[in-house]
Amino acid sequence: MDVSLRRADLATRPAGMIAVGVPERTRTLTGAAQALDRASRGALSALLASGDFKGRALETALLYPKGIKAKRVLVVGLGAAGSLDAQRLLLAAATATRRARDLGAGTLALALHEQPGVAPALAVRATAEGALLGHHRHTAYHSAPLDPLARVELIGTLPASRALSTALEDGITRGTAIGLARDLGHTPGQDLVPETLAARAREIGRSAGAKVTVFDEAALERLGMGCVLGVGRGSANPPRFIVLDKASEKRGRSATVVLIGKGVTFDTGGYSLKPREGMSKMKYDMGGAAAVLGVFAALPALGLPFRLVGLIPSAENMVSERALKPGDVLRALDGTTVEVTNTDAEGRLLLADALGYARRLDPAVVVDLATLTGAISIALGRHYAGLFTSDDTLADELTRAGDAVGERLWRMPMGEQYLAEMKSDTADYVNANEKREGAASLAASFLQHFARDLRWAHLDIASTGWTYAERADSSRGPNAYGVRLLLQWLESRAGGRSGA
Repeated sequence: MDVSLRRADLATRPAGMIAVGVPERTRTLTGAAQALDRASRGALSALLASGDFKGRALETALLYPKGIKAKRVLVVGLGAAGSLDAQRLLLAAATATRRARDLGAGTLALALHEQPGVAPALAVRATAEGALLGHHRHTAYHSAPLDPLARVELIGTLPASRALSTALEDGITRGTAIGLARDLGHTPGQDLVPETLAARAREIGRSAGAKVTVFDEAALERLGMGCVLGVGRGSANPPRFIVLDKASEKRGRSATVVLIGKGVTFDTGGYSLKPREGMSKMKYDMGGAAAVLGVFAALPALGLPFRLVGLIPSAENMVSERALKPGDVLRALDGTTVEVTNTDAEGRLLLADALGYARRLDPAVVVDLATLTGAISIALGRHYAGLFTSDDTLADELTRAGDAVGERLWRMPMGEQYLAEMKSDTADYVNANEKREGAASLAASFLQHFARDLRWAHLDIASTGWTYAERADSSRGPNAYGVRLLLQWLESRAGGRSGA
């Protein structure tokens, strides 16, 4: 789908659909809505006067007025004018694009919001990104082609400028990166094993200007990553440890930020076998890895003044004569021994070795993302991911970033009192105890042992990484949760508001 920016008259623009936003409780139409109302002989005014359309956030009304070149007009509610921000504009653009796609409109002319409150460049970026998100759906396995939109035009009255062109490209880059991460999450386990995930990481990393290193089984043995090797040993597709390393855009020595993404390309649960219900979704158990790769795919839009390293421990968790058995003991990269009491608690084993590797990089900060525990969904439902950190400032940074883009976090407890419940009689720790209570906090506290003195946060995204009902900005299925949150956080750090 082509997304472009034009200075034009919306009413005379030929398109399968025109979309225009209207704030809640609007008495007098302004800007693009006013011009469109005049050209359509009061069609929008009549809609508002009828009371059938209130302008509530993402409310829509479809009109077929005379006097304009387009076939139809979609009016999208923007909500209260005082609360309008870039996220609201993104969702409005996604709503319009999804509706145009589903109606088979072919082309969409989307009115840019040019009212005070949101800077023009930010409005362009958010609208372009929203258009890509609303249009995206995973189609690789459909036998019959689905009818996409050929073109979306962002129509405004502002003169062309380098700033607006850059904002457009940034929005397209971000939206495309999130779509890429979603496609990775949708890909069946038969076609995305650790080796192919590593191949995709090479492609993405090189496009972003990052150095990519992939450790195979022999290299993992030399490193001493016993936990990664243990999780992957039951599969015919051996594990991989993937490192993406993007140097700072500034010359000279800079701080290092590390992102870690759990990359279980399919999770049967091993001998602690998962129930049949929901197992088909376990192709998305590499949602953390997909998020990290999505961030790297979007790096051309950021220009970070610090080094960014992505770590992806990847394995298939399968059942075979070589697979981990409950009671087996693994030795992690840092020397810690772990008794495997539950083979379905494999993600924390991968992250344990990744955190051990991260400590060797002397990072300023580390954030990991993982579809780690079903317990976080029980605790928080589907609207918040779990945030675990002992650093109040980092917790505030990540929470504010999530709030800004609609990927919300809720801080959860962890600490020594939980870790004490993970002591093993056979080894240093067990990877899971028999208690169901507080299981997400137990898992995070286990990870905290391996993070030790790092400035570190763990995001348990098992509650939010799958969309169960269609949303404006996401179809059902893996949704690349965490990409927009991390991009917002990294951008804030690059702006110097939280230091490197």
